[in-house]
Amino acid sequence: MALAWLLAQGDDIAPIPGTKRVARVEENTAADAVTLTAEQLDRLSGLPPAAGATHTEAQARMLER
Repeated sequence: MALAWLLAQGDDIAPIPGTKRVARVEENTAADAVTLTAEQLDRLSGLPPAAGATHTEAQARMLER
């Protein structure tokens, strides 16, 4: 759903999901065949942004190296 929403944002958007498994590549590619309605796009676009920490403090320090 997230990839389908991104693809619906315009031709200048190119999501680049990372994966190690062929099955996930196939799932990601299938997002191109999903057509979201205007109502679905409005609802998804109206969601609040993600909030909260994505990493612990120790993980964040490792990323800053």
